[in-house]
Amino acid sequence: MNSTQKILRTLKNKPTGLWLFSRLICFKAPYFSSIKPRFTRIETGVAEARLKKRRAVTNHIGTVHAIAMANLCEFVAGTVMEVSIDDRLRWIPRGMTIEYLAKATTHLTARCTLQESDWTTPGNVGVEVEVTDDAGTVVSRATVPLYVSEKPPRKAVV
Repeated sequence: MNSTQKILRTLKNKPTGLWLFSRLICFKAPYFSSIKPRFTRIETGVAEARLKKRRAVTNHIGTVHAIAMANLCEFVAGTVMEVSIDDRLRWIPRGMTIEYLAKATTHLTARCTLQESDWTTPGNVGVEVEVTDDAGTVVSRATVPLYVSEKPPRKAVV
């Protein structure tokens, strides 16, 4: 079990646990803090996070900015992999393909689900993330390619 999995297990069932877990992820990767995302569900292979529509994440026409949605997709994809991955493995993102399908005029929810083979074996994984508005309309869809590899052997401490 890696450190992120241990932290999630400790916080998950506490009243503000997912909020605190979300803040800790943003502390570790500070750029995510710009959108203030919050997990509403996260467990092995499944993640869901919310982004509140507020002035700081809007564009010139008053909708949620495309890059804020992309940031939310990467937040969900990377964290679900981190809390799912076998302890002998590591991952790194290799890019993102994203489609903007409708104006994002409300708060947003990003969801993704992994298959077990995505986090148990080395190789390329395309994590699919779907972003919906409060009415359930899909406003964007992203694929975040992650490369999963074996961790290098630990060096002996002398």
